[in-house]
Amino acid sequence: MAPSRMATRLVGPEEGVPAAAALLASGNVVALPTETVYGLGAAALDAAACARIFEAKDRPLSDPLIVHLPAIDWLGRLAEAPPAACALADRFWPGPLTLVLRRRAVVPDIVTAGQETVAVRLSAHPVFQQVLQTYGQPVAAPSANRFGRISPTCAAHVLDELGGRIPLVLDGGPCRHGVESTIVLVRGNELHILRHGPVTEEDLADFGDVRGAVPGISSPGGLASHYAPRTPLVIGPAAPAPGMGLLAWRGDGEGFERVEFLSRTGDLREAAANLYGALRRLDGVGLKGIVAEPLPGSGLGAAIMERLRKAAAR
Repeated sequence: MAPSRMATRLVGPEEGVPAAAALLASGNVVALPTETVYGLGAAALDAAACARIFEAKDRPLSDPLIVHLPAIDWLGRLAEAPPAACALADRFWPGPLTLVLRRRAVVPDIVTAGQETVAVRLSAHPVFQQVLQTYGQPVAAPSANRFGRISPTCAAHVLDELGGRIPLVLDGGPCRHGVESTIVLVRGNELHILRHGPVTEEDLADFGDVRGAVPGISSPGGLASHYAPRTPLVIGPAAPAPGMGLLAWRGDGEGFERVEFLSRTGDLREAAANLYGALRRLDGVGLKGIVAEPLPGSGLGAAIMERLRKAAAR
């Protein structure tokens, strides 16, 4: 069932921080800026409030949520944290790393999709931190967009996706990283990357035995098709054709109807920050299709390519 239509307010931090905290305390949802993408937050320990996230996003209940902590001392209250997880938290929190750990009973089933694990992180965005510290409780917050669509990296993107479905968007400016957090399942000394992100495989190597995903464990953003524009997208070199757009990494875009450059200098961090905005612009001009040039498959390039493969898997 679609959520009831409502007026959506767009506010800055001075008014928005206390307003967002009050909405969370009342069991409502609110869109908040993080350093990765904008999130749609609700009280993580309130199952009914979290249900409003799924309703607003048209998100299936089988897709678990990330729980954002107001402070690191909440980690042990929500999850069992082995030494490797504590070492990762000490090094990368606050920051764009999500840890998947064995849950405590206090975490509602709707947050974990019924699994025995919970995904947790501590955001580095100062406005997000202010909201959580004002509210004082953990907040579940997936990306603030319709399910499966391109993630929002500025407040205007959230309004395009969820305007009329949620009461408040807190504008904290453009997101720094532009792609979602790295997700790591911690099992003893094994670190299983469930989603690539700003914290790279190379960054993790000093903290354990880095491995791939684990069958049977679902994680946020883990479905085969995700982050997708409405316009069909393919990856790889392609001949220019009428009505086609290019998401360019190295090419000059000659012959394409519309071109968006991820980075003219080959900077992967700039490319990640530009990814979703560039996809949205290409998606909004009525093209027949979009060609995405492949990026390097290591470092932050692995995270960008992971998003592009999911966007192309319609």
